[in-house]
Amino acid sequence: MGSDASSSFRSSSLSDASILPSNTPLLSAFLAFSLAQFLKLFTTWFKEKRWDSRRMLSSGGMPSSHTATVSALAMAIGLQEGAGASTFAIAVVLACVVMYDATGVRLHAGRQAELLNQIVCELPPEHPVSNVRPLRDSLGHTPLQVAAGAGLGFIVAFIMRTP
Repeated sequence: MGSDASSSFRSSSLSDASILPSNTPLLSAFLAFSLAQFLKLFTTWFKEKRWDSRRMLSSGGMPSSHTATVSALAMAIGLQEGAGASTFAIAVVLACVVMYDATGVRLHAGRQAELLNQIVCELPPEHPVSNVRPLRDSLGHTPLQVAAGAGLGFIVAFIMRTP
């Protein structure tokens, strides 16, 4: 009986080690995130005519990598388990919360940071706040950036689907 439990544990441990390569939703989410971050190099160049490698590690910008991640996750789960699965429902709700947050709270927080930075720049040099480091203002996303991220996530999940 003890050997049955240990062999069961070993076989489950071995199968757990191979979960990552076969977990299509997880791989789709990571790939969509990576692609979105990489694409920000090119969208920044197109918009600002300069290369900025820091964009690959920052939030905000086109396309939304957070949206690409959760959209790929939800789509991959839907394709793998069906639209009636509880996991699909959880992933869709998570995706909606992330997209709402990106275009709502985070977008407005970024706009407030931009305005505060402008106010601080106009302060006289002797003001105690005049030397404060500027706030990051690239926090949220426009609806177009979120839509582009969702589209990227859907495409990645569709391409990654298992037959």
